[in-house]
Amino acid sequence: MPRDTISTDALSEATRDRSEFSGHGKAKGAAGYRADNEEHVESLLNGFGETIVINAPDNGFEDIVVAASWDNIQVKEAGLIGKLVKKVTKQGVDIDLGCLYEMQDGSRGCLQAFGEMFGEYDDAPYMNISGDERTGDKEGDDESMHINGKKWSEIRRLMIYVYIYSGDVNWDKVRPKIHIRMPGEQPLTITPAIKKNDLPVCAIAAIENINNNIKFTNFGEYFPGHAEMDRAYGYGLRWDDGEK
Repeated sequence: MPRDTISTDALSEATRDRSEFSGHGKAKGAAGYRADNEEHVESLLNGFGETIVINAPDNGFEDIVVAASWDNIQVKEAGLIGKLVKKVTKQGVDIDLGCLYEMQDGSRGCLQAFGEMFGEYDDAPYMNISGDERTGDKEGDDESMHINGKKWSEIRRLMIYVYIYSGDVNWDKVRPKIHIRMPGEQPLTITPAIKKNDLPVCAIAAIENINNNIKFTNFGEYFPGHAEMDRAYGYGLRWDDGEK
């Protein structure tokens, strides 16, 4: 499990046997699997590294919502009259929304349902995860994170990610979408490119504090685990294995 302390050992370990570094700032970890999205949807960040900057309103930001939704229902045509009869099956995939964060004072940590690290909205780190939706069956958002916009000045950077905790690692089937909603702004939707289905962790987007404005950067970069993603983006947390 991650801890809020920075692990220099983890960063040093990342330099061993790594032929391609990530290139994310001063991070020393290897790059993940990257692919540009071939879909073009209104309000969608398509390419790897595409950015959008939102300037802070005069009275500052309010509640910032990052929500994840995915398909856990698969519909298949059945029999000779498949056009009339369809078989509905559940895929049994548990996807979790998570966030790596770094505060302005240098403290770092992680929010995710695994480990019950739901965070705090009114106290540091001024963001929280809604809960743990393990099915993806319901309509609308499956999981969401709320960021306290009034405390945005206290936050330096975030990395939003999703990962397949259990079930078939097949991003093509679950098709996750990340929705970013802010009062007074058009909702932003990010659908990560899906061209490799054996890596369960996907770094979706960075959210950075630039002079108290917000900079969104699309990634959609896939990794074999949390530790590899962490090293690629230079958060330096310590990770242990475990189960829900």
